[in-house]
Amino acid sequence: MTWYKSSYSGAQGDCVEVAMAWHKSSYSGAQSDCVEVAEGAVTLVRDTQNRDLGVLEIPAREWVAFLAEVGRD
Repeated sequence: MTWYKSSYSGAQGDCVEVAMAWHKSSYSGAQSDCVEVAEGAVTLVRDTQNRDLGVLEIPAREWVAFLAEVGRD
């Protein structure tokens, strides 16, 4: 689980943190967990088979736009 400073925290410190949990993306294949996401103010995306390679960080607004576009196909 990853913790992030909330945008509601004050300038003097990290008074509010938000946790995001990883879950299998609905776009993953039925045979394996190839894509995992953690959604929040920033959406994190990683390859389940290669977690050590890092993550993509996508602002929530762009993630929602991406999903809307993908859903049109």
